Amino acid sequence: MEHQIVNLELGGQTLKIETGKMAKLAGGSAVVQLGGTVVLVAASAAKTAAPGRDFVPLTVDYRERTYAAGKIPGGFFKREGRPTEKEVLSSRLIDRPIRPLFSKQFPYETQIMATVMSSDQENDADVLALIGASVAINLSDIPFPEPIGAVRVGRSDGQLIVNPTFEQLDASDMDIVVAGTAESIIMVEGGSREVSEKDLIGVLEFAMEHVRRIVAVQRDLVSRVGKTKRPLVQPVDTSELAGVLDQQYRERLRQAIRIPAKEARQEEVDRIRTEAVDELKGRFAEQEAYIGKLLHEIERDELRRMVLREKVRADGRGPDDIRKVTVEVGVLPRTHGSCLFTRGETQALAVATLGTKSDEQRVEELEGQSWKSYMLHYNFPPFSVGEVRPIRGPGRREIGHGALAERAIEPVIPADTSFPYTIRLVSDILESNGSSSMATVCGSSMALMDAGVPIKAPVAGIAMGLIKEGDQVEVITDILGVEDHLGDMDFKVTGTREGVTAFQMDTKIGGISFQVMADALARAHRGRLHILDIMERTLDRPRSEMSPYAPRILILHIHPDKIREVIGPGGKVIKRITEETGAQIDIDDSGEVRIAAVNVEGGRRAEELIRNITEDPEVGKVYQGKVRSVVTFGAFVEIVPGRDGLLHISEIDHHRIAKTEDVLNVGDMVMVKVIGVDKEGKIKLSRKALLPEPEGGVPAGAGAGGGRDYDRDRERGRDRDRGRRR
Repeated sequence: MEHQIVNLELGGQTLKIETGKMAKLAGGSAVVQLGGTVVLVAASAAKTAAPGRDFVPLTVDYRERTYAAGKIPGGFFKREGRPTEKEVLSSRLIDRPIRPLFSKQFPYETQIMATVMSSDQENDADVLALIGASVAINLSDIPFPEPIGAVRVGRSDGQLIVNPTFEQLDASDMDIVVAGTAESIIMVEGGSREVSEKDLIGVLEFAMEHVRRIVAVQRDLVSRVGKTKRPLVQPVDTSELAGVLDQQYRERLRQAIRIPAKEARQEEVDRIRTEAVDELKGRFAEQEAYIGKLLHEIERDELRRMVLREKVRADGRGPDDIRKVTVEVGVLPRTHGSCLFTRGETQALAVATLGTKSDEQRVEELEGQSWKSYMLHYNFPPFSVGEVRPIRGPGRREIGHGALAERAIEPVIPADTSFPYTIRLVSDILESNGSSSMATVCGSSMALMDAGVPIKAPVAGIAMGLIKEGDQVEVITDILGVEDHLGDMDFKVTGTREGVTAFQMDTKIGGISFQVMADALARAHRGRLHILDIMERTLDRPRSEMSPYAPRILILHIHPDKIREVIGPGGKVIKRITEETGAQIDIDDSGEVRIAAVNVEGGRRAEELIRNITEDPEVGKVYQGKVRSVVTFGAFVEIVPGRDGLLHISEIDHHRIAKTEDVLNVGDMVMVKVIGVDKEGKIKLSRKALLPEPEGGVPAGAGAGGGRDYDRDRERGRDRDRGRRR
């Protein structure tokens, strides 16, 4: 392939697309660069295909090489391992707009591989990889209808920014990725901080202007060096079989899809399919594998006709009707916050857990290391859809749905400075018949309020669908699983009463017009408010008190020079405080100390001990101390962990004491008063100052300790007892 380069000015930077230099044996390849971020994308298809396949066997992988940022992987093997969450989400970002444009008549195994080879840690590589995937496919011999472009959009100070840097995104109130052809939007994904639907339409229009420019340079490049496309595989002529099935089974399928309950509806459809196979497999032996597929097409046609013509859906609802919603909070007695959210036959159990700074998640990315104090995890067990399959960790779908729900709620999470907890939300899907990710958003929002987390406002989500046949278009609200499967669009929108916080739109057709998008957003807004009304009837604000099982966190600040004293040699001091109080203590290099304890008294005690260590002892202050060592002239008493003072024999009691051991022994607890602190910080203690004076006063010279010099004895005592004092 001839070496070619095209350039495009985009957002003040140059987007460079190059081909014919790297990976020349792949079906098609492209190197896409923006700033110092470079991505290589290669697309290849197998030479042979399995017979009878009627779907696109497409695999998309996005991987980041750590050398791209000048790093060496951690771990024993020192090489990249399983995909990170960022890599999984980027793979999905590439897959979703590309997959619907493939023809089912191209049944060859197809693979797209994107490799991040350089990262300037300013520009994200995911959108570049999506552009590169389109270029690689269109340059290859793989049949593909037209190029697609993609951009990320941010907004700062009211100004829209195309492909913002990480620094610009930090100051942005939105992060939206839009992909499409020159004519239509294919995919939208992003989050925002309660942005209006009107503003979102403006973002889409802005994004599509740049998408068209990206598509134009791709067409220029393909016209120069694009390969001749392979022919599509001609489908088997099944017209006779289709006619028989249509005549004998269409009416039964028409009645079956009107059964409201998912399980009963599917059982009837399966029964019809089994009967059809048994009856026709002898007559159409060579086409037996197509019987189920053709019946599925009849089912699809009937469902779509019913929605478009009769305005009736599979479960009997109208296009805008929302299934029955129930919300229960506090359903689990020992968790910090919980909610069972049910909408029709979709049910999510959301649980909120509050932790400390040590529970934060460390995230290693090309852009550097960061810490997450808020996370949401989504689980989709097989029983939720009545299936049986092995559990092998979260798949791409679970990671993607969890990321969407996490993004949806993030704008209302309180800042760490005002609510110093690590927050983990877990959503277990117990039943699924459409839009379990939106049930996760609603349930998680309620679980947070049940836990007493002072979120800004509750967040709800709803999924919109689309049925389109020619000029007939119907947008439907709160889609069922079968409507998602047989429909043309899955558009999820989440938000508060004030605005949208997250959305995700995928299509199965060539694209969606702005009018359809605007209609879907308007209906989603009405649906969201309806669900928020129901949620707020159950719990309209965060609880004023957290669960008794949740930790209470106290924050204090000490001088950084005092950190060493709080920790102590080998961590002895902080371990002793933890054991005594039951509190968990985290100390930041800046001197911020976070004390977490389920027992409030334990937390207060830990705070008191730390303050005593870090604050200079006050003359006149009383402490309960522990005798650490006994010497001839008194005892050394630890008044706070790691800090002791000398209790001279003359200050033990009002009367003369011959031996210290007559009153005090190692390990004894004793109340003492600080009576002096010298310039070197040495502490002088008194016990007798807290004891009532005997009647008649103290005899002259009593308790003088034989006239010894107080400070000299103290120093000598330290020297003699150094080896055994602790």
